[in-house]
Amino acid sequence: MFKFLRFLVKVVLRLVMVVVGLIVLLFAAGAVRYWMWNPDPLATLYEGRAILNMGHRGASGAAPENTIAAFIAAAEQGAHVVELDVMLSGDGEVVVIHDYTLDRTTDGSGLVKEHSLAELKRLDAGSWFSADFAGEKIPTLQEVIDALDPAMLLNIEIKSESPATDGLEKAVVDVIARNNLYGRVLVSSFNPISLLRVKLADRRIPVGLLYMADLPVYLSQGWFIPILLPEALHPSYDLVDEAYMEWAHRKGFKVNVWTVDEAADMERMIDLSVDGIITNRPELLTQILEERT
Repeated sequence: MFKFLRFLVKVVLRLVMVVVGLIVLLFAAGAVRYWMWNPDPLATLYEGRAILNMGHRGASGAAPENTIAAFIAAAEQGAHVVELDVMLSGDGEVVVIHDYTLDRTTDGSGLVKEHSLAELKRLDAGSWFSADFAGEKIPTLQEVIDALDPAMLLNIEIKSESPATDGLEKAVVDVIARNNLYGRVLVSSFNPISLLRVKLADRRIPVGLLYMADLPVYLSQGWFIPILLPEALHPSYDLVDEAYMEWAHRKGFKVNVWTVDEAADMERMIDLSVDGIITNRPELLTQILEERT
């Protein structure tokens, strides 16, 4: 019994040390982040627009999500921004897809990271949505940039669940720099460590922290906000009320809510003065915004 208790104490102490170490690391990183914080990267993103219409994975109510077809549809429906998800292929290319696995949105199976770009390009990413989109491919981030008008803004969500990095953040920063997307891009993630890596790599890139109620408390309650100091907050829209908006705007944060698909919810978010609405139905949001001007 004594040996078990001693073992239990050691385990608890090690866990405490890990947690304390992580907190110290985050606060140290936060100090660096505070020194680098600069709200200017968002200036041109919102310039001349009361609310940004942000197509969620493109116009994913009208075309298969995260495909060129969906992004072009979003532009045609009046979106100011296309939101898209990125991760790395097995050979290190930045590809646009939401799930870590291929099964839901392609005719392939298994983990994205276990397939080369050439293998991913052989898959059909459109037929699951409609036969009209048969043959649609998983695009690379570069292909999306090339397909869109230079006036279209980008909200690039980094898909990462681990404190460790696979090189995705650096790869995304490199694509942004190579295409000179400054003033056109916002990088978002549920993973605050990923956003910190982006900001440390290039302070010119604004970041947005995603969070929702159905997450561990340290994420769902936004504990990392004062440490990370993102330029934008991306809460699930059900978390947003007048008190939240007063606090966020007083602190200098832009607020982009997701995923808002019903007209009544769009109206409520507009009345709360959110800065951006992420939706699968940018055409509906365009109509509502035009009616209110």
